[in-house]
Amino acid sequence: MDFERHQNDLRVQRKANRTLGAIVALLSLCQLLSLGVIAGMVGSERTIIVPPNIDKTFWVTRDKASTEYLEQMAGFMTWLVLDVSPSTIDWKRNVLLNYVAPDRHAAMKTQMDLEADRLRSNNASTSFLIQQLTANDKDQSVLVIGRLRRQINGSDVGEPETRAYQTQFEYTGGRVHVRTFKEVPYGQASQAHQTRLGAADPRPVVR
Repeated sequence: MDFERHQNDLRVQRKANRTLGAIVALLSLCQLLSLGVIAGMVGSERTIIVPPNIDKTFWVTRDKASTEYLEQMAGFMTWLVLDVSPSTIDWKRNVLLNYVAPDRHAAMKTQMDLEADRLRSNNASTSFLIQQLTANDKDQSVLVIGRLRRQINGSDVGEPETRAYQTQFEYTGGRVHVRTFKEVPYGQASQAHQTRLGAADPRPVVR
């Protein structure tokens, strides 16, 4: 009697073990499928974000931002750098420095401090009317073309001039960083940028 009961217990135990084994196998399969999905998403996930002072949303990946995002950010950076007066240069400099890449922070701060001293000593101001934005998503840069107006003591210094500026970005750590903002020769920069973009049309800015 004890032997038969023992055999029944063994059969029940074996059945329970088979059931548990099937459950473990199913869970392992689900885990492998989840890992496969996650691995496929790494590097391809797009996050929708809104840059400052912009009413559109754009995508960014782990290390790249869309051309639309770059253009809007370049317009914002251009406003911070070129639309300045003795009364606005300090706070615009501080806002800009929040976006500068850490390894470029000191150089950019020195550059803007010198510009602030120049504006105050001459009681000067500049304003920039953007006419064209052309982004290159491969190197994450934007060419900005527009009309620069300069004033001293409230009077214009010559006629507004067509100028070109290039902003170099990098997107890391979930945010965009400015690496450089510099003036480039207008004709040469425009031609080179169009060559890289091929058939892509620059985006005019309507004001």
